[in-house]
Amino acid sequence: MAGGPLVRVDERVSRALIHPDRFSELLADLGNVQAGVPVLVLALGYVAVRGGRAGVERWWLPPLAAAVLMALVPAFVVPLKDWTARPGTPAVPPSVGYFPSGHTATAVVTYGAATLLLLPWLRTAWARRALALGCAAVVLAVSYGLVRRGYHWPLDIVASWCLCTVLLTGLVLVISRSTAPVSRSTRRSSAGTPSSRTGPS
Repeated sequence: MAGGPLVRVDERVSRALIHPDRFSELLADLGNVQAGVPVLVLALGYVAVRGGRAGVERWWLPPLAAAVLMALVPAFVVPLKDWTARPGTPAVPPSVGYFPSGHTATAVVTYGAATLLLLPWLRTAWARRALALGCAAVVLAVSYGLVRRGYHWPLDIVASWCLCTVLLTGLVLVISRSTAPVSRSTRRSSAGTPSSRTGPS
């Protein structure tokens, strides 16, 4: 990450965007662990309770997968930071380890995982669309704030987007293979038709 045409473009974009101010700092702070993790924890609890009450098979699997995913973020990000040892922008004290952006990764995984967990429980397409757009807006706001404040180069942000897209894809696969929030067998039982499920779920 010391040179090359892509890095030069990255630095030019950063110089054009950087303008440290209080607003950009507030946006960047949304990527803090203290901001993102409580949101994810609330989503984990909500989905676990709803799944358990609805009699969902393996209701614990999506929340557990999301929690494990969050725990894996530093396991991926920290070694990459040490390996690339990229210096920071002129707006931060001289140091290395800015690539990829840990704040961006935290934002993408916490808000993204919370959104993916909640989507199956929303009844209308409008609600699902609003939640997805809200998640995207928060992640973009964090990313913009980090670059605008000078905490990260733009490529640091893009690298975290790419890494977390792979991580969240794994969570999507787990959620898609788990039982739907309100299974057909549950609806048949509530209507008086015998359920095909035997024994406790």
